[in-house]
Amino acid sequence: MSFEIPKSSREKLKKKLNFIYDKKTTAEFYPRLEEFIIDFAEKHPDLREQEQDAARLTEKDSVVICYGDHIQSEGEAPLQTLNEFFKNYLKESISTIHLLPFFPYSSDDGFAVIDYKKVNPELGDWSDIEALKQNFSLMFDAVINHISAESEWFKKFKEQEGKYANYFIEADPEKDYSEVTRPRAKPLLTEVETAAGEKYVWTTFSPDQIDLNFKETEVLLEIIDVLLFYAAQGAEIIRLDAIAYLWKEMGTSCIHLPETHKVIQLFKEIFKLAAPTTLILTETNVPHEENISYFGRGVDEADMVYNFTLPPLVLYSFLEEDASKLTEWAASLEELEAGNYYFNFLASHDGVGLRPVEGILNENQIEDVVKKVKAKGGLVSYKTNSDGSKSPYEINVSYVDAVRDQDKKIELQVKQFMASQAIMLALQGVPGIYLHSLLGSGNYEQGVKETGAKRRINREKLDRDRLLSELNEQGSFRKQVFDSYRELLKLRQENKAFAPDSPQKILDLNQKVFAVQRGEAEQRITALTNVSAETVELELKADLFKAENGSLLRDIITEEDYKIENDSLKLKLTPYQNRWLKARG
Repeated sequence: MSFEIPKSSREKLKKKLNFIYDKKTTAEFYPRLEEFIIDFAEKHPDLREQEQDAARLTEKDSVVICYGDHIQSEGEAPLQTLNEFFKNYLKESISTIHLLPFFPYSSDDGFAVIDYKKVNPELGDWSDIEALKQNFSLMFDAVINHISAESEWFKKFKEQEGKYANYFIEADPEKDYSEVTRPRAKPLLTEVETAAGEKYVWTTFSPDQIDLNFKETEVLLEIIDVLLFYAAQGAEIIRLDAIAYLWKEMGTSCIHLPETHKVIQLFKEIFKLAAPTTLILTETNVPHEENISYFGRGVDEADMVYNFTLPPLVLYSFLEEDASKLTEWAASLEELEAGNYYFNFLASHDGVGLRPVEGILNENQIEDVVKKVKAKGGLVSYKTNSDGSKSPYEINVSYVDAVRDQDKKIELQVKQFMASQAIMLALQGVPGIYLHSLLGSGNYEQGVKETGAKRRINREKLDRDRLLSELNEQGSFRKQVFDSYRELLKLRQENKAFAPDSPQKILDLNQKVFAVQRGEAEQRITALTNVSAETVELELKADLFKAENGSLLRDIITEEDYKIENDSLKLKLTPYQNRWLKARG
């Protein structure tokens, strides 16, 4: 079936290319790009024939974040083991699996990709990805800021072979790089030996992760090819890893540059043509205002952005037993345009980023969080500042252990942790749940000792049989968390109030309570979470529920009913209790 790019789309593509490059480069490159898009679209009519629905994400959508080998069984391909576990225990609870990089890699637990188009044979092959797709939607990682030093691209760069001689960013080590934003404490430039002599290449994250040179249109086309390949392999959401650092320009911070935004807008325009239901999620671990700039300002850019402020602020609320900072911040969130969503998460394969709470928590409050988490076995990663000093960048810890107090009874530890998760599940947006949170996993200290990598504390690989045994152990922490989590997800799926774009109103009721109303009319749910170890008594006005005396409200978690009397509702929240109140029909 022949496919043509509409004139309006051609003009948009050219305009973005003109901004990124110049008119001469665009004139030379655009015909190749158009030919590439048309060729892909004609080979994959199934992708472009799907209608884009601005509200296609619903209350039934939630994402579990995991590695392809998070659950293992001897003699089985890990992707097959993972699929069986998810199919047997989570098919009714979640909609989407975010598979962290499952490609051949050389370091950083997958984020130094050797080959973008192969499945790591230690995990399985593309047929295993296809099998996962039969039961779940999929999210893939596009690690496109950098590629492994062991990749064929970089090997050919070192040989200075043809176009590959320009695939990476060469830099002069004598120049001043003090303005460049540094997410790591490692050197920005790495010395390599090439066929043309010694060169220094740009390495934002590590000497094994070589930054790609997007000033070369050949690199841009290679990456567009990779992104569309992922869409063809079943990725309904594509996560752009570390995307804020994509474009480099001397004399700037090299983060959030206008060209970076324009490249993402270009990707979005191409997806609208060739794979219109594929969503783009940007990963930018930065303060909120910088983060949400990736939705685009009056233009189509990312469909989803990580809500990076949420993890450290929820953690702060539980450590201090005070939800007022969280309440104030959540109340300030702007209403998003149709089709734009927050990706709400608390834990991930990375640590708890601290930059997103700059301007919300002061230095003493951040230092207090760091101190308290370190006392619970957590670790801290640092970044290098422009003046050469170092400051905390992220806390490396299991979110389970960061929130709970292990000197409490197990039942209370479960309530404590699940209270944090209930806040995330109730907020406007799509929840992203790290598998170790779903399974109630604590710090993996052995992994840190074995590798020296702080992030391994939250990346334990689990033996399937041992995991199933623990999940069947009555009264165990893991079983209680897993069962509680699935129950909350089931309730979330059953209530339209929790649709990602359903209206949201933050309520300021008590400093120890986080409260949010979702939905409208008979669908409305008032979600209350006690972040403290104290029992909190509330008296809520009937107006809050738009209800009259005698009206009944049901806590859909406990199935208890409450009657409005004397124009108010009186109730108690026991330590770390969640209540989701809904008018009885």
